Amino acid sequence: MIDAMNKQKRTEIFARLKAQRPHPETELKYSSPFELLVAVTLSAQATDVGVNKATDKLFPVANTPEAIYALGVDGLKHYIKTIGLFNSKAENVIKACRILIDKHDSVVPQTREELEELPGVGRKTANVVLNTAFGQPAMAVDTHIFRVSNRTRIAPGKNVVEVEKRLMRVIPDEYIIDAHHWLILHGRYTCIARKPKCGSCIIEDLCEMPMSQRPDY
Repeated sequence: MIDAMNKQKRTEIFARLKAQRPHPETELKYSSPFELLVAVTLSAQATDVGVNKATDKLFPVANTPEAIYALGVDGLKHYIKTIGLFNSKAENVIKACRILIDKHDSVVPQTREELEELPGVGRKTANVVLNTAFGQPAMAVDTHIFRVSNRTRIAPGKNVVEVEKRLMRVIPDEYIIDAHHWLILHGRYTCIARKPKCGSCIIEDLCEMPMSQRPDY
């Protein structure tokens, strides 16, 4: 697949996204790399709002591998039962805590390979932790970023890994650290799934989504 968008246009897109949100942050609440790891693991097929409601109760009680492991699966379920797939998520988090305690001295590792060895942690979760907790250039492609990348033609791809690799290659270096947050927030609030808000989009004139596919406004 040939890139449809040139470098100059991509650079202008990210310059505008930066101007709109100079200091973008994840909407998940956390105060340590471990809390972020848990929150992102819980966020699969769930909303950030829903996860925050659960962790607002969980983290004051247990926010370290040892403390959460001590809760046990059933104890953890009590705090996260409002989140989808809470049964399997509770089991994965407890197993991950055991590995962190035994293998990593309770410290969240800073490589994708080590993170992906933790139960419940896939490539996307690992990339979020690497980027958000440790400031590494990484791109966690979720449904929002996949949609924005393909609609705008910033980085079209047939699957999330293809889009991730293309984004990492084409995003200008000065924007790479925060690009994940800009794209996900743009997809969450402007370039939404059913009817994108093209009329209020700050990159509408740069977007290469065919006019025939854009909603009337």
